[in-house]
Amino acid sequence: MENPKEKYTKLLEQLKDGFDWPTVYMFKFIVPADNSKIAQVENLFNSTEAQVSMRNSSKGNFVSVTAKELMMSPESVVERYLQAEGIEGLISL
Repeated sequence: MENPKEKYTKLLEQLKDGFDWPTVYMFKFIVPADNSKIAQVENLFNSTEAQVSMRNSSKGNFVSVTAKELMMSPESVVERYLQAEGIEGLISL
């Protein structure tokens, strides 16, 4: 398993090479179907500017969260993923 610092360094390079900034970036997360965890994910995004959609898993144990938001730089995307890591049970896709 790669260490988190390497993972984000690699992501940062991919973001720099693959997008023209600023850009609308799509984040995808899976979280346990727990209202407090879902609220924590929602709070990562600016409610007036981000489009956030959610879908329950077939058994209802998890919620898929997709958010699209205008991000100003690759560093801001990595920063958002780092904030998300603090949410217990969250999986970043």
